[in-house]
Amino acid sequence: MRKLQSFLAAVTVLLVFSCKEKTEKTSEEIAKTEFKVDFEKFTLDNGLQVIFHIDRSDPVVAVALTSHVGSAREKVGRTGFAHLFEHLLFLESENLGKGGLDKMSARIGGSGANGSTSRDRTNYYQTVPKDALEKMIWAEADKLGFFINTVTEPVLAKEKEVVKNEKRQRVDNNPYGHVNYVQTKALYPEGHPYSWTVIGSLEDLQNATLQDVKDFYNKWYVPNNVTLTIAGDFDKSQAKEWVKKYFDEIKKGDDIPALEKQPVTLAETKKLYYEDNFARLPQLSLTWPSVPEFHKDAYALDVLSSYLAYGKKAPLYKILVEDKKLTDGVRMYNYSSELAGELTLSVTAFDTTELTSVNSAIQDAFALFEKEGISDADIRRIKAKQETSFYNSLSSVLGKGFQLAQYEIFAGDPGYVTEDVKNILAVTKEDVMRVYNTYIKNKNLVAVSAVPKGQASLVLDGSTKAEVVEEKIVDGKESTFDPSIVATYEKTPSSFDRSVEPPYGESPDVIVPEVYKKELSSGIKVFGIENNEVPLVTFNFRINGGMLLEDKNKIGVSNLLASMLTKGTKNKTPEELENAIQTLGASISASASDQYITISGNCLAKNYTKVIELVNEIILEPRWDSKEFDLLKQSTISQLQRAQANPNSIARDQFYKVLYGNNNILSNNNAGTTTTVKAITLQDLKEYYSANISPKVTSFHIVGDITTPNAIASLKTLNTKWEQKDVNVPTVIAAKTPENAKVYFYNVPNAKQSVLLFGAPAIAATDKDFYLAQVMNYRLGGGSFASQLTQELREGKGYTYGVGSSFSGGKTSGLFTVSSGVRTNVTYEASQLVKDIMSNYSEGYNQNDLEVSKGYMVKSNARAFETMGSKLNMLENISMYNYPVDYAKQRENSVKNMSVEDVKKLADKYVNPDKMIYLIVGDAKTQLNKLNKLGYGEPELLNPDEVLKD
Repeated sequence: MRKLQSFLAAVTVLLVFSCKEKTEKTSEEIAKTEFKVDFEKFTLDNGLQVIFHIDRSDPVVAVALTSHVGSAREKVGRTGFAHLFEHLLFLESENLGKGGLDKMSARIGGSGANGSTSRDRTNYYQTVPKDALEKMIWAEADKLGFFINTVTEPVLAKEKEVVKNEKRQRVDNNPYGHVNYVQTKALYPEGHPYSWTVIGSLEDLQNATLQDVKDFYNKWYVPNNVTLTIAGDFDKSQAKEWVKKYFDEIKKGDDIPALEKQPVTLAETKKLYYEDNFARLPQLSLTWPSVPEFHKDAYALDVLSSYLAYGKKAPLYKILVEDKKLTDGVRMYNYSSELAGELTLSVTAFDTTELTSVNSAIQDAFALFEKEGISDADIRRIKAKQETSFYNSLSSVLGKGFQLAQYEIFAGDPGYVTEDVKNILAVTKEDVMRVYNTYIKNKNLVAVSAVPKGQASLVLDGSTKAEVVEEKIVDGKESTFDPSIVATYEKTPSSFDRSVEPPYGESPDVIVPEVYKKELSSGIKVFGIENNEVPLVTFNFRINGGMLLEDKNKIGVSNLLASMLTKGTKNKTPEELENAIQTLGASISASASDQYITISGNCLAKNYTKVIELVNEIILEPRWDSKEFDLLKQSTISQLQRAQANPNSIARDQFYKVLYGNNNILSNNNAGTTTTVKAITLQDLKEYYSANISPKVTSFHIVGDITTPNAIASLKTLNTKWEQKDVNVPTVIAAKTPENAKVYFYNVPNAKQSVLLFGAPAIAATDKDFYLAQVMNYRLGGGSFASQLTQELREGKGYTYGVGSSFSGGKTSGLFTVSSGVRTNVTYEASQLVKDIMSNYSEGYNQNDLEVSKGYMVKSNARAFETMGSKLNMLENISMYNYPVDYAKQRENSVKNMSVEDVKKLADKYVNPDKMIYLIVGDAKTQLNKLNKLGYGEPELLNPDEVLKD
């Protein structure tokens, strides 16, 4: 993967990623903006690579274990194995015990053990309070060296079902989910390590044996193929002792030779298509072979992709979006992995658009690029954005740890950043034209057309039908297993008793950021935090109102208005405004929700003054460009059509319709419908703006490397020139709790999964019980693997990839919801199990549940405000809900005083399965009638016009 090069900055000699002597600087100002990530690297005798990075800005530590194995190291016929193994490694190890890592994560207040698999590596990571570092090192060593004996046939069978559910959720039940499979199979020759997808095939997963698991572990999960990174606030000498204590005696594996680079070439262009069960719009994807990670041409390909596809100046945008109006946007990216690379261009066209015309427009855009080329100014603009992205990637200790590991594994040196940056800086406009001619112009490619069912006439001319394996889900055909069986095995010998969990270190003090508040004469309320960990500033203006101030017959006005605000100003065309923002390496966006319009920005601290001047123009002097308005309307309609194909989007929209009823404006999607959007005029936006965009209903939140006086002073123009209008924002009318539970079903024929969304009205975020209810919910469904819902539906039954419950609230009302995506043929069984868990939760809650919940909720405060985003969220909570600035501390004290009886009362009060909405989105033909057994009467089919046919 090339996760790093795409965002590494044009940071002119400002980055040092080692303990080497720094380059001399002649300017005090340059020295102030300098940012470095020091590291220390050492290697154990068994080959384990260890990287330390110290960051004392927050009392947390990020620990990541990365194995140099991904799908590219699998065998043909055992695809998906690296990803399956990622799942297995979380389940149990000899000394942690069954579910031990997840249980420990909950107790220590960790972010939750997680992992990811790519073609070339698998990583396992978590951020924890610093007093739990020894525990994490002990746990990671146990996973690496004392794991394999705990894997049994039942464990393997269950996890196969979980991974299958993940594939159904991410691929089979998703619009365009099979595109990557078709692309990959066509681009790479049979047997190439990249010729199958990371998640693999269901057939291969089912055929995996216990011996396969052991062989894979013994070959790849050995210290000499693993890198351990620890980043955060810790003592290096002590951590080194712990690493040696717990990892030293794990045996080194056989030498693992490096794989040779295997870039590919295509002898001919391949055109393929398939009809997508969930797609509502046609999509064309073009893929060319490119280069492996860190190849000199990868850098220019990144710039080329950015220039061709993104922004008003982009040739592809100009031709496909503005001129020919075939789509609302184009995606293009270079994806360079360890062994090979690929360059992909993807266009989701408007309804009924022929993809041959899309391809023709792409060729026109390429011709325009060949004629006009790229300027030095454009190169600088793109690099400026890369710089800001780079610093954003370093805003957490986990991000820093990931970056160091990536360089170590794929470049052989955590300090490779200096060479990487040098390569980025060296890209010229000549390089960009050269890679275009080398890898795109007149080159063979793979073209994949994905079209809605029954619309094969839209595919690219000359395409042949691709083989796409659609899973048939049949009742009773899934593997069965008994998760209660305890593995019996002889424990791996050790020089000390590893079954004893290490003690906590010194308990960290929770650092609550110092907040400043001020109300300006115009009515703008300012909330800020000074933070100089990275030379960035992030901010937003939150304007009350949103959809609440709209006409019910023209829902979508505030959403369109928010989008229009960044489409030029009185004195800047849309292209000029975009260019001004990008030249500063900044991002400015605007969005709308049910109750707010939000204008957000992120930039380098040195450019903040210029960025806020652009925001002034955006707020005070909208352009009202009619051409942009027409494009936005068409784009919004296209997005709504795409959402109609997404089962999760369908579930969300239908749930709110049922919950609020037709007379409550909150029953609507704030983007509107295709009908309401078509009815909206530019004058409607102007009238909304004139009546409702006012400093009197605006809060400003800012976090970053800027002093309080400078932050306040930056608002002078808005404070004096923004017209102060009184705005009457309606009070949200809370939904009524159902008198009796009822089941609703939305039919998506042939769905591979059913989306479950159950819930009822609950408490507002301002209610005294709101946070306590979240504590109560932790063991129900809020605590991920520490929750009953996950343990029973995923770990116990293998019904789902993920399930959870949550309380969400606004100023005056809130919701309690349970959501999941489950295998189609267990829709009723999963629904009944969720109902039973909720029904029995209060009665079964015990002292251990409370202690686990308290441990997590209290200890997790240590990492509550680590990132700039989390600090900004804190300010939003304070301003929206009038929370005290030390609300985190106050919550901590309230949790400590909770009793089991307190939790039981909260559960009885706010979790009542007999007064809930049960919404299921899935295949009605096979699942609808079974749901009578839930005991809530005949399910109501919400889209009866969808014929249930064989």
